[in-house]
This record gives sequence, C-alpha cells and structure tokens, in this order.
Amino acid sequence: MTSVALPWAPRPSAPRRTVTERPSDERDLVLSAQRGEREAFSELVRRHQRRAYAVARAIVINHEDAEDAVQEAFLHAFKAIDRFLPDQAFGAWLHRIVANAALDVTRRRKVRDADELPETVASPFRDPAEGGELRRRLKEALETLPARQRAVIVLHDVEGYKHAEIGKMLEIPEGTARSDLHYARSQLRQVLGSVRSGL
Repeated sequence: MTSVALPWAPRPSAPRRTVTERPSDERDLVLSAQRGEREAFSELVRRHQRRAYAVARAIVINHEDAEDAVQEAFLHAFKAIDRFLPDQAFGAWLHRIVANAALDVTRRRKVRDADELPETVASPFRDPAEGGELRRRLKEALETLPARQRAVIVLHDVEGYKHAEIGKMLEIPEGTARSDLHYARSQLRQVLGSVRSGL
C-alpha cells in the first residue's frame, strides 16, 4: 500500500495537544472537526480505526486491501465531515462509508490470487486464534461469499447492526439485507458443519 500524507495528520511543526485538552465527547470532537480542527478528526480516527479495519477486513479479506479501504473511507469522511449531522451516530455514518469503500475495492479487484498475502505477514489487528483449522475454514467460507453478503453477515453478526441499519449503509432494501444474511449463514453452516464432522 502506498503511504500518502493524510490531511488530518498533525503538522510536524504544530504542537500536539494532550489527551486531557481534547474534547472527550464524540459530538464535541465532530463539531471541532467541522470547524477545521485536524486534531479533533485525528482523535475520531484513533477511536474508530480498529473497528473500521475489522469491518473492511471481513469484506475484502485481504489485509492490504482492507487498509486501502479504511484509508479511502477516512479520507472520504474527512472531506464530507461538514455534511455530517452531529446529533447522529458518527460510528454508524463512518461504518457505512467503510463498508462502501471496501465493496468498491472488491469490485475493482475481482480477480485475485488466493495466496497474495502470506499468512506470516503480521497485522496489528490479527486474531491470535487465526491459525486454527476452524478459523482457516471460516475464512475460506467467507471468501466464497459475494462481497455484499460478506458485508451483511459481518455488519450484523460481528458488528451488531440491525437489518434496517445495514440496508441504509449498503444502500439496499432491508429485505435484501435479511435474505443476504440468511444465505450467508446457510453457506457458513454447511462449511462449518463439515469441519465439525471431520474433527
């Protein structure tokens, strides 16, 4: 992934404020970011980057693509922050952007070598249990799902969003989110059932 200078990164010459000097309330951070305070947006990034990465990684599977999607999403959020309504949930707004960015990355890279990212490459968010057989088969099963269904099951079963919220995030009808979730769970049950029977 090519490193770029992100517009919300603090300038090297600018003195950094301490954590106690930053607004602690997320709404205050959003309002500060809307006034052009980059450090406030940097704090929003710090608060949400881990979960944003988890959402993107589950959709695109590949670590590097997930990082690209998160970076694109935060850049989009930075540019669109003035249109965000501070009384809404910032996390839900951001995760919709992340999910769409991840789906865009998937659309741009439909053909992919399954071994592109070696399992030995370290990730700051890698699950320690990732090396197990069940984990490997679950990852393989997720990879067989269409990107949208993968996004739906991750947003619902991992992130805890409701069908209506997922529909808004992915710009699909609520009924489609329900049917995607049903299909994705059915596929995963088949794969995991065969793993259990082989253990």
